[in-house]
Amino acid sequence: MTTRPVRLFGDPVLRAKAPAVVDFDAQLRHLVKDLHDTLYKEQGYGLAATQLGVLQRVFVWHDSDGTEGHLVNPVLEFPDEEEQDGPEGCLSIPGLYFDTKRRLNTIAKGFDMHGRALQIVGTEKLARCFQHETDHLDGVLFVDRLDPDGRKAAMKAIRESEWFGAEPPTVKVNPHGGLAPGQLSHPDEF
Repeated sequence: MTTRPVRLFGDPVLRAKAPAVVDFDAQLRHLVKDLHDTLYKEQGYGLAATQLGVLQRVFVWHDSDGTEGHLVNPVLEFPDEEEQDGPEGCLSIPGLYFDTKRRLNTIAKGFDMHGRALQIVGTEKLARCFQHETDHLDGVLFVDRLDPDGRKAAMKAIRESEWFGAEPPTVKVNPHGGLAPGQLSHPDEF
């Protein structure tokens, strides 16, 4: 099992837009495995590569019914205008949950780690997960989706949290080999 530290709110990599994956190789398969291993350890629902400091458009999820999966280069479509409003949290903003509006139904299109095309229909919690993780890949955090009062409350709670202001983890050796310079999330990763 290979787990990696999850980057926390305030780490600049969480605000970076990840470029599309172009190489469906062993490096990508290792990244997907590390994402799954880390998500299991952290007991989360979804995890994007940017949360591990890797700027690649990849995320994984684990459903409470035992279903798991991953998506590379996700593109979301919304078959209707129905919305849901409910608590949402994030491993990069640990222990805090805020009601967040999302679409109720989502069609996620992309690829698996071998380059095979995928299309997955998500409703309710899975739809929320697909939207949340795709936002991560675009440098958007769920607190950005809150109304002004909700965002103000969220920022206050973040500033008061025990973990806020902690030093981000330093990665001395990148376990995924040589990423292209544009894919490095932090100068310490070299």
